[in-house]
Amino acid sequence: MSEQGTYVEKSYNRDTRYLTDRITRDGRDGWPVEAERYRLVVSRACPWANRAIIVRRLLGLEDALSMGICGPTHDKRSWTFDLDPGGVDPVLGIPRLQDAYFKRDPEYPRGITVPAIVDIPTGAVVTNDFKQITVDLETEWSDFHRDGAPDLYPEALRDEIEAVAEPIYRDINNGVYKCGFAGSQESYDESYRRLFERLDEVSDRLRTRRYLVGDHVTEADVRLFTTLVRFDPVYHGHFKCNRSKLSEMPVLWAYARDLFQTPGFGDTIDFTHIKRHYYCVHRDVNPTGIVPLGPGLSNWAEPHGREVLGGSPFGDGTPPGPVREPVDPEHNPVLSAVR
Repeated sequence: MSEQGTYVEKSYNRDTRYLTDRITRDGRDGWPVEAERYRLVVSRACPWANRAIIVRRLLGLEDALSMGICGPTHDKRSWTFDLDPGGVDPVLGIPRLQDAYFKRDPEYPRGITVPAIVDIPTGAVVTNDFKQITVDLETEWSDFHRDGAPDLYPEALRDEIEAVAEPIYRDINNGVYKCGFAGSQESYDESYRRLFERLDEVSDRLRTRRYLVGDHVTEADVRLFTTLVRFDPVYHGHFKCNRSKLSEMPVLWAYARDLFQTPGFGDTIDFTHIKRHYYCVHRDVNPTGIVPLGPGLSNWAEPHGREVLGGSPFGDGTPPGPVREPVDPEHNPVLSAVR
């Protein structure tokens, strides 16, 4: 790997200046929804990309929207397709995701991030706006949803989903990064307090309801899950979010296991990629690059008991079918225990 990036700041602020073009049914931004025209580029290591992987699978969009998977580690500039033969994405024909960004803008100045959706004919990135990507997959791509796909963004619940998800993003999804990349004690202390205060609030909300909003899985649950599933493997130790492990927070731990054992969630998780990414890439946080062997994973298969709260994962819909792009069983050995 070439030159490493740096991540620690006195007070960490995420750069949210994304490419915000949207792929829509009416093509108003110049990008109409078309089957097989676009490629979703992800890394299984990244929580923001993991959202798109889950939503694509739950909705059954595999035939309409192909997926390229980058390896878990990257250098200062770009994710790479080092998992593919010859280190080249077989559809886009490029070795580095930055090539698609530079097709869009030869002077592209910001981070090369996943998820990104690339226009296959031109090879240019259309959008890397992770929040809008999943919402558009749920709404604009509905003509290509599988039969029985759940409604992850019900119109009647959208305001509540966003109201619940916004503080979760600020204090939990992004809050773990504010802890991990804090360059001052004051910044870390404040982020740590806000993180665990918000986790406690969410725990209280989930004490009497199976899902965050409504009685089946929605976009809100997807957004929270991808942080929770990484909590014990990386955030607790690597990012110093260590008041409690997830497995020591009974309500959130049961909720996370419930989702993990739901088809479309746990079967997208590559624990090996997750740990390699955080511990190897963030060398200003972990200078040795040593990846811990733990924690154990068998407890993810333990019964969660949350069925008693009512509701069902897919509402009036059905589970997704077999996994098209399976995780290496050695990277997620718990899957065989929850099938």
